[in-house]
Amino acid sequence: MWDESQELYPHLDAEPRLKYLQWVFPSSARIRFGHMQYEGDKYDWKGAQICLIEFDQLEEFTEGQFFYLLSRNRSTCGVRPYIRASANPVPDDDPTGGWLAEFIGWWIDQETGYPVKERAGVVRWFVRVEDTITWGDSVEELGALYPNIPPKSVTFIPAKLEDNPTLRQRDPGYLANLMALPRVERMRLHGGNWKVRAKAGEVFDEAWFPIVRTGPADAARVRYWDKAGTQGGGKRTAGVLMARTPDGTYWVEDVVKGHWSAHNREKVIKNTAIDDGADVAIWVEQEPGSGGKESAENTIRMLAGFVVHADRVTGDKVTRAGPLSAQAEAGNVRLVQGEWNKSFLRELHAFPDGKFKDQADAASGAFNKLAEMYLFAEEEEFVEEGLSW
Repeated sequence: MWDESQELYPHLDAEPRLKYLQWVFPSSARIRFGHMQYEGDKYDWKGAQICLIEFDQLEEFTEGQFFYLLSRNRSTCGVRPYIRASANPVPDDDPTGGWLAEFIGWWIDQETGYPVKERAGVVRWFVRVEDTITWGDSVEELGALYPNIPPKSVTFIPAKLEDNPTLRQRDPGYLANLMALPRVERMRLHGGNWKVRAKAGEVFDEAWFPIVRTGPADAARVRYWDKAGTQGGGKRTAGVLMARTPDGTYWVEDVVKGHWSAHNREKVIKNTAIDDGADVAIWVEQEPGSGGKESAENTIRMLAGFVVHADRVTGDKVTRAGPLSAQAEAGNVRLVQGEWNKSFLRELHAFPDGKFKDQADAASGAFNKLAEMYLFAEEEEFVEEGLSW
C-alpha cells in the first residue's frame, strides 16, 4: 500500500515521512499507514482521533479490531468521520473474518453465496444493544425501538475484476492468475462467492492424478515429512517423495506412512533417507510451539550427512494445499504406480473432510518446496543476466 501511495500522492504535492509511514499534504492534512497484526494491537490507537479510517482486506481483521477502531473514528476538524473498507469473500465460519460475512449477510444471497444485485449500495442502519446487533431500514425505524441509541449506517457494494477495466488493461495477465487458482479460491476471489467452502472432491479430485509406470530420470526431488508420535492410532506420520521436471510437471513417486512411536518413527525416517539417496532434499514440518521445534531439531540432528531442513508452516491446511490443487486440476501432477496409490488418492479426494490429512499435508509441503526451489533458481538466473526481478 505504501508503494502504491508513492505513485499517487506526489501528484498532490504531498511529502512522505518514511519513518512514520505518513504523507503530509499542503493543507496539513495527514494520511498514516499502520497495522494491527494481533488483537492487542488495537490498543495502540487508544486516544486517537481519526476522521477517515480505511481497511485493506477487512476479512483479515477481527471483529474486535474493527469495532475498536470504529470508536476512534471521530474528529473535531470539520470533516465528517467515516470508514471505508475493501474485502475478499470468506464464509461465516472463517476463524478471523467470519464475523464480516455475518455482518453483511443481508446483502448476500444465503443460498447461492453471491451478492444480491438489487441490494448493492442500499444503505441500512444498525444499533448494538449489549452484544447484539439489530438492523433497520431507516433511522426512524430504529429510533422508535431504541430512542437513546444513535444508529450507524452501513452499505455494501460488490465488485468483480470485470468492474475494474483499468486493472485489466494495465495487467491483462491477472485474469489468468485468478483462473489458475483452486476451485474454492477461484469462486471466492473471481466469482465473489461468500458461501463456498472446501469440501471432499473440490480441493483434490482423484481423477486429476494420472498414474504412470515410472518416474523421470532427470528431476529435482524432495521428501517431505508430516510427523506424528502416536503408536497404534490417532494421527499418522507420512513422508511424500515428489519430483519436478524442468517442464513444470510434478511426480509423486513414493509415500511412506504409518502409526509409529517417536523412536520407531525416527528410525523409519532415517532408513527412508538412506533408500532415497543423498541427492533428495528432506523437509520436516515443524509444529508450532517449543515441542514442535525440539522434535524437528532432533530429526535434523539424526539425519546428519543429508540435506535436511525444518519447515515452520503458516496458514491453514487448505490454503497450503491450494498450489498443489491448482496444478493437479491443470493436469500437471502424475503418480508413479505403487501400492500406496489407492490410499493416497482416497485421502486426497476426501480432504479436508476425511479422518486423515497427513498424506495431503506432506504432498502439499513437498510441492511447495519444489516450487520454491525453481522460483529461487529463476531469480538467480535473472540476477546473473543483469535483469530486474
